Amino acid sequence: MIGRLGKDPDVRYTPDGTMVTNFTLATDEQRKDKNGEKIQKTEWHRIVTFGKLAEICGNYLVKGKLVFVEGRIQTNSWEDKDGVKRYTTEIIASNMQMLDSKGQNKTSESSSDSAPESFNNGSAPVEDVPF
Repeated sequence: MIGRLGKDPDVRYTPDGTMVTNFTLATDEQRKDKNGEKIQKTEWHRIVTFGKLAEICGNYLVKGKLVFVEGRIQTNSWEDKDGVKRYTTEIIASNMQMLDSKGQNKTSESSSDSAPESFNNGSAPVEDVPF
């Protein structure tokens, strides 16, 4: 999917020291209704990255940045304090490509080359992360 970050990535670590980043990605759909009026719908997606890809996301991604994210969908469930079963669905990213120019990242690096950068994470842990 291609979208813009809704906030800066949240960086955390698992008990075994693996870096994890969480962020939201907004994707937009534009169409016209039967009267020809333009309708825009924004869908929000929870993205999780692990390891080296998490490190890259934590260092270079910022709110508003346009990115391509590829991964698998994972749904988790739990019971809240009132005993109600809750669900959340997230994309466990295995690949990320920054689509904005390189000069728009968190670090002070700058480059005249505006080609997208692609990062791939070989695998992500299968076990649930408690956040």
